[in-house]
Amino acid sequence: MTPNAWFQIILISVVTLALVKPLGAWMARVYQFQPLPVFDRTLGPVERFIYWLCGVGREDEQNWKQYALACLAFNLVGFLIVYGLQRLQAYLPLNPAHMVANTPDNSFNTAASFVTNTNWQSYGGETTMSYLTQMLALTVQNFVSAATGMAVMVALFRGIARKTTTNIGSFWVDLVRTVLYILLPLAFVLALILASQGVVQTLSAYKTVHVVQHSSYQTTTTVAGKTVTTTTPVTTQTLAVGPAASQVAIKQLGTNGGGFYNVNSAHPYENPNGFSNFMELLAIILIPAAECYTFGKMVNDTRQGWAVLATMFILFLALVIPCVLLEQAGNPALHHLVTQKASAVQSGGNMTGKEVRFGPVNSAIWAVTTTGTSNGSVNAMLDSFTPLAGMMPMFNLQLGEVVFGGVGSGMYGMLAFVIVAVFIAGLMVGRTPEYLGKKIEAFETKMASIIILVPSALAHVGAAIACVTPQGIAGVDNPGPHGFSEILYTFCSQAANNGSAFGGISANTPFYNFLGGLVMLFARYWAIIPALAIAGSLAKKKLVPASSGTLPTHTPLFILLLVAVIVIVGGLTFFPALALGPIAEHLLLYK
Repeated sequence: MTPNAWFQIILISVVTLALVKPLGAWMARVYQFQPLPVFDRTLGPVERFIYWLCGVGREDEQNWKQYALACLAFNLVGFLIVYGLQRLQAYLPLNPAHMVANTPDNSFNTAASFVTNTNWQSYGGETTMSYLTQMLALTVQNFVSAATGMAVMVALFRGIARKTTTNIGSFWVDLVRTVLYILLPLAFVLALILASQGVVQTLSAYKTVHVVQHSSYQTTTTVAGKTVTTTTPVTTQTLAVGPAASQVAIKQLGTNGGGFYNVNSAHPYENPNGFSNFMELLAIILIPAAECYTFGKMVNDTRQGWAVLATMFILFLALVIPCVLLEQAGNPALHHLVTQKASAVQSGGNMTGKEVRFGPVNSAIWAVTTTGTSNGSVNAMLDSFTPLAGMMPMFNLQLGEVVFGGVGSGMYGMLAFVIVAVFIAGLMVGRTPEYLGKKIEAFETKMASIIILVPSALAHVGAAIACVTPQGIAGVDNPGPHGFSEILYTFCSQAANNGSAFGGISANTPFYNFLGGLVMLFARYWAIIPALAIAGSLAKKKLVPASSGTLPTHTPLFILLLVAVIVIVGGLTFFPALALGPIAEHLLLYK
């Protein structure tokens, strides 16, 4: 580890921790309907107009089933809009490059991807999506899919904090307030910062420019039985521009991750320099980390929030440090080459697939951060990481994306692990477990188990189907363990609603589009509905006074227990698959 590597890790950790409390407190004020200086005067009328337009009252309340039904209905409408805009974009305005309609299977996959906050991309944004589709379909979903996760999260917070009631809030009110008072202001500020650094933001047509150095390409055709080779000079290049800064800002803040461009945050028009890289990285982790403090405020015990945050940071550092070390160490297969040229190649670490302006350190930190959240954006080619370094972001996905998790989804995923940890602790001492004064019984434990195990099952089943079908195998570009890792990573990413990819797999096929879309949909809503069911169950219960037998859930002991439960569940579930993929590939490097 170089001093620069330690500095980068410490810098992002310190800045994030410094912002956790102010942002977390602000979000608690939003969800507890406390006064919001300036915003009440400027955005308050907009909020009230939206309620009037939709026939919703700010004081409305719903039980968990009504909340879930509203959530599902809203997401279904969003799915249909995203699908329809892709199919009709050739006939709609703001289409400067004259994009045609996307195929039905790709449109289905993209609609499922963006409505579930996965943002898996089987398309190239600058070559297949019009400006209108990027803004009205994808950017809008970046806001509302993130707000959906945060609404479910705050409903669970209320369920834990309230007593003897069936109501957990209103989905519509939580959705509107999340977008208006949290996501929009942060995205506006970040978009201005990114635009100042050179991230493009325009509605003008693509630009054709003269290249600095002329080149040529050859084409071969057969005419009258003779082979004819034609050389065509290249003197111009078309530069794809567009409203990127506004989409990049919310894609990072909402832990969405879908890039305006095909290569995502490795593209200089999305992520031009080190400062923009740091700001985007901070945006990815900021809201999920701050939600821990929001949780503590809303349950009237900030120690609980800090305990959850400590758990997340322990797991984050346990993955990011080895990933940086392994990438800086370079490729073990090249260590046997003793030439001066080979030594020079390895001196900077594993630069294969990296942007020179970021290098192995910032690429590895980004990879672990985006797979710990449900962001999925990339600033390097994960497929080119060394095997064990690539295993770190993959294992992050397999832990359930709770380090720090997506906006909202990370917290209700982590609280599912908390419930399981509390239940295990109760079994150890032979008494009914409690969490924040609520008895944790069979129903809550079953629902938490569904949240944890369904995505893992979907990842395994999807990968298994791809490995035994001709359509699945046809998409793999690499043989052996690495090809298996590409398939496994694909379905782990989709089941975790992450969206990143190893990249060495041809996923834009009917097989992968339809199967992947189904995995993303099932993974998202088979977690949301149980989370709301837990909220409804806990809200009805009475508070139980703490006693000498109550396990404190804010102490270092419980933090270690929670870390152990998360790692053991992930390890037991995925270690056999990891042994066949990245671990086997690493061993082959020494063959």
